[in-house]
Amino acid sequence: MNKVAAEIIAGLIPNKMARNRWRGILRFGLTNAVKLKREIRNNATQPTQYLTVCAIAKDEGPYFKEWIEWHRKMGVDKFYIYDNESTDATRDILAPYIDAGIVEYRYFPGYRKQLAAYDDCISRHRFDSRWIAFIDLDEFIVPVKDTNVIDFLKRFEDRPVVEINWLVYGSGGAVKKEFGSMMERFKKHSKPDHILNRHVKSIVDPRRVFCMIGCHEAARISGKGADSHGNTITQSFRDRVPQQDVIRINHYAVRSFEEFLEKQNRGRASGKKRTVSREYFDEYDLNDIEDKRDYNL
Repeated sequence: MNKVAAEIIAGLIPNKMARNRWRGILRFGLTNAVKLKREIRNNATQPTQYLTVCAIAKDEGPYFKEWIEWHRKMGVDKFYIYDNESTDATRDILAPYIDAGIVEYRYFPGYRKQLAAYDDCISRHRFDSRWIAFIDLDEFIVPVKDTNVIDFLKRFEDRPVVEINWLVYGSGGAVKKEFGSMMERFKKHSKPDHILNRHVKSIVDPRRVFCMIGCHEAARISGKGADSHGNTITQSFRDRVPQQDVIRINHYAVRSFEEFLEKQNRGRASGKKRTVSREYFDEYDLNDIEDKRDYNL
């Protein structure tokens, strides 16, 4: 079923949670859903990777090393990188990781390709990844109560999906791009209860989800999703109080103003807008609290 028809039919469902889930299922296709459930029942393949990350990137070359090394430290086994028409030698920058088997690279051209990349990743790695995290290159998964993400996920193995809240970091007043890691350059973030921090990113069990609904949520095959406290999700993330005390997503949405302008010029792989507006910078440039944590790798 195409996206328009899925939106129309799902729109008739009054409950927001049910509506969102069915939006994903209908887009995936009811016939495909039946076939997939049969395939999953008959496939006893054991995953070869415990935790992997899927991301679509457009001219994010300078940021890959820090992002990969941080998540490797946090327990990620492999990265599935979808290159959306980068012009900054992304493939060459990733070459050492590709050669080491840490990155699986795929050139993925076209407009509005983020969701298509996520669907492709789940389809390709449904049986070889125990968990897949769907995040962007300006997002870092940061455990607070655990040493790494693996220890966190071990408590959720009966769940099809775990949703983790943002903590938005601002520019800290930086105008120019400077030397150093992103996590050390930008130390000021929003107030934890800011409405933007209600946004989540998902870590999914690919055998128990049909597809991603958007860049934030997954359409479950079975089971109930959980928040980072282990509570069953009963409300849309937009209606929930953010949680950052167990684990969070550090979201470096704007970086310095110079880097923001570069982001404007290259556009967004999600395809929501060809460019990122100045209003976006003003909305996400939140510098209320200084982060004292040492992020040195």
